[in-house]
This record gives sequence, structure tokens and C-alpha cells, in this order.
Amino acid sequence: MDWFYNLFFGAGMAHSIFVLTLAVAVGIYLGERLKFKGITLGITWILFAAIACSHFGMRLDPLVESFAKDFGLILFVYSIGLQVGPSFFSSFRKGGLSLNLLAAGIVILGCATAVAIHYITGISMTTMIGVLFGAVTNTPGLGAAEQTFHDTTGMTDPSIAAGYAMAYPLGVVGILVSMLLLRWFFGIKNEKEESRVAQEKGIEKQIRYIDIELTNPQVEGMRVRELSQITHVKLIVSRLLHPDGADEMPDGDTILHVGDKIRMVGDNEDERTMLLLGHLTTIPADEKAENVHLVSRHVVVTKPKLNGKRIGDLNVRAAYKITITRIRRAGIELLATPDLILQLGDRLVIVGEKAAVDKVAQVFGNMAKKLDAPNLASLFFGILLGVALGSIPILLPGLSQPFKLGLAGGALLVSLLIGAFGPKFRLVTYTTSSANLMIREIGIALFLAAVGFGAGKTFIPTLLDGGYIWIGYGVIITMLPLLIIGLIARLWLKLDYFTLMGLIAGSTTDPPALAYATAQSSLNDRAAVAYSTVYPLTMFLRVLSGQILILFFL
Repeated sequence: MDWFYNLFFGAGMAHSIFVLTLAVAVGIYLGERLKFKGITLGITWILFAAIACSHFGMRLDPLVESFAKDFGLILFVYSIGLQVGPSFFSSFRKGGLSLNLLAAGIVILGCATAVAIHYITGISMTTMIGVLFGAVTNTPGLGAAEQTFHDTTGMTDPSIAAGYAMAYPLGVVGILVSMLLLRWFFGIKNEKEESRVAQEKGIEKQIRYIDIELTNPQVEGMRVRELSQITHVKLIVSRLLHPDGADEMPDGDTILHVGDKIRMVGDNEDERTMLLLGHLTTIPADEKAENVHLVSRHVVVTKPKLNGKRIGDLNVRAAYKITITRIRRAGIELLATPDLILQLGDRLVIVGEKAAVDKVAQVFGNMAKKLDAPNLASLFFGILLGVALGSIPILLPGLSQPFKLGLAGGALLVSLLIGAFGPKFRLVTYTTSSANLMIREIGIALFLAAVGFGAGKTFIPTLLDGGYIWIGYGVIITMLPLLIIGLIARLWLKLDYFTLMGLIAGSTTDPPALAYATAQSSLNDRAAVAYSTVYPLTMFLRVLSGQILILFFL
């Protein structure tokens, strides 16, 4: 039975792979089974499973441990960057800017709190950095900090992972408690808050069809493309109904007359401007184009050569007499303006005669199965660039050592840029959500298991030697910034509670907190939208902040 014993406590590659996968399997099982009122630590149980394995004498080969940790981290942060890249820069527009500033404030206050505790208590900064990232439940930040410490000193510090493990469980709880405390302090009732949000939603910007009967004399004899001279907004006119009942698919040269009814695609904000053309009307069902000779159909962009092209450059409206009214991308609905750049995987809403729509569908591909094939070339090319960028030494004033983005920072920055701008350079970056999730989960599983094995040897002695106090410090780091920014957001910016919960969950990159927020109301889109708005910037700042703290406090 020596072979069986050696699987658990031996040495070599087979042993390392066995105990590594054992920790991952046990951690995933516990994450699925152990819940308290619907809240679970999820995949973080892998870390604790690996710590337990290491504590009882199981060891990883040093090379296997190093590879699993570094490569797992790269896969994790790169997949995150690809996912959030398309929305990273757009998240700073209009209302997203204030939310991102609040999220940045939470990140900065968290770091400042950790530094203050370091000076007050004398606990090493490396330990406090681990506590910080456990308190805010951010694993990529932990990985970036560990990588920077190793690159700078050539050594590893188990106290970073130990601090993370100590603070993480109550970090999850502290985030939820912060939400509840803000709710109690402001006396928020779900019913009243839902009513408030419902009223705001009536004037909220939403893309939809708007029917206008033309009554403005200036419109008489004007072409469709000239309407912007009156409204000063970009218009998409999908249908035209003449007073005699004739139905027409308009293009830019179509002549308009007073009394015509036009169907446009716009939002509530545009609607107020469009009333300069006439008054709102409703096209009766028997007059709608769908019941005459026009159809509306969803078409998926699957031809790689269209990736990065502007809608206006395709000239499909003039060639096929169809109108692209809306585009759905990553769960977000966009207005199909001529200057909008297409990406692989976009879902287009096309209106026109059935035969023309069928032809246009072939132009765009509309073969969803083609999207199932992973674009491994883009994945590994991006990782290659990320590793190269992360290895470049950058001299900054005041630092004793050159600054490097590291494996995590380099991979994250490159993936953000590729996700945001790759289509403009015809680089296919599309990855199905399931494939992206698989890469991300494999990466984080490998990373957490490797970190756990590295920290397991000293975890229990550290806990018994006063490490339990780190849990309290973690609670302070978790809750203090959330409560301060939460008060500012509610009192001065008048954020509704659901948006506030999404902001808190996104600024801590904590999926369990988002799950709790979305369960509080049928209006859960507010929390989800706020979470997705601040998540990209927060993730970037978390990764960067760990590196900066390491470099400044070594």
C-alpha cells in the first residue's frame, strides 16, 4: 500500500497533481454544500482545503506550486479583463463617472485604513496587505501583491496568504452587515424604495420605439437624413406610414410630408426632442409593418471579417432596404448608429422585407455555432503581451526598486485594452460566457490551491500566536470605507438603496454580496447595473494598489 500512501504524502509530479486536485475538488464541494442563509464562501473554500492538506503534511513540488500559482493567476485576471474590457472605458460616462469615483474612494479608504492599522499596531505591512485583500474579498489583488513581493525580494512571505485567509470569511459577512447598517440608519423600506425607483424609471433613459405623427411644417418635403437639423440628435427611422395607409421602408433620401407617421428608435431623452417634429402617436396593430410585409429579426454577427467595422461602412441599408435598429452586446442594448463599431457576437435587430432580412443575415453570418469555437490565438497572444508588459521595469521617483506591473497587472491591462480596442484592429476577442467562465474558474482554482499549500505550514501556529486579532482588523478594513462612502452616496448624491448595494458589492468585487442585493427587490437590475459599472475600475485599482503598497513599504 506504499503507492497509496505516496499519493498523499510522497513526492514527485503525480503526488503534486493528486494533492492539488484533491484540494480543488474538496474546496468546490464545500463551497456548494456549506451555506448560511444562502451565503457561501464559494470557491474560496479551495484555499482553506489546501491549507488543511498542507497542515496535515501534504506538500506540493516547489516548481508545481509556483507554476500553478502564477499561471492560474494569469488565466484568472486575463479572463476578467476580456470580460469587462468592452465596458471599461464606457463606464466612466455620465452617471457611471460618479459611481466609479465612489468606488475609487472605497478602494483608497481601504488602503489608508490598512496603512493606519500598520502604523498603530506595528504589524508588518505584508501581513496587513493580506488582511486588506481578504477583507475586501479580492483574490487578484492578493496575487499581484505576492508576485510583486517575490519579484522584488526573491522570497515568499506566507503571512500574506495567512492574513488573507484570516480576514476573508468575516470580509464577506462585513460587506453584508454594512448594507444592513446603512439600511437601518436611513430607515429604508423596500416598498417605499421600489416606489421611488419606479417613478425614476419613468424618466430613465431606455432604448425603445417611438411613434411620431409629423405636424411641424418645416418637415414638409424634407429628407429623412435631414431630420437631425431640427432635432439635433441621431435618428434611426425604421418605418414610414403615409396618411393613405401605404407602408414604406424609408432610407436617408425618403421624402417626408406633414401627416406621415414615422417609427423611430431612440430613448426617453430623445423623445422630448423628437416632439419638435410632431406629436406622439400609436400605430394601430393592423397598420404595423409586421402585419403587412415587413419583419423584425435578431441576427448574430459571426463573420470575423466584420469584427471592428462601422455599421455605416457596410451600406446594408441602401443595398438591401433594411434598417438595423438596435444592437445587444454583453447584456447591454445599444442604438445602432452608423459610427457604432461591430464586434463578433453582437445581436442585431433588423427590420425589413423578409427576403431582404434573410439576405442580410447571410452577410453578417448568423451562425451562432461558429461562436462556440474558442479563439485560443487571441488568448495566448494576449497572455504573451501581458507577461512581456508586466516584466518591463519602470523607474518611479521615490521608489528604491523599479516598478513592474507584474504577471497580474500586465495581463489585466493587456486584456482590458484588447477587450476594449481589439475589434478596431480586427482582432477577434470574442469568447462565449461559458468558455470565459471556465478559464476564469480554472485559473482561480489553481491559484487558491497553490497559495493554500504555501501558507498551510504556518497557518495554525500563526493563528494561535495572536493571528486571530487580524480578523478584527479585517472587519474594520471591510466596513469603515463602505459605511463612509455609503453615507456620502446616500446623503449627497441621493443614490437609491438598490444602486448603493450594487456599488458596495462591485467595489469589493464580491459576487455573494451582489446575489444578496439582487434578492432584495424585483428591481434588481439597479444593483446589477451598478455592480457591472464599477467592477472593471475597481478590479484594476485593487490589483494596482497591492503592488504599490508592497513597493512603498518594503
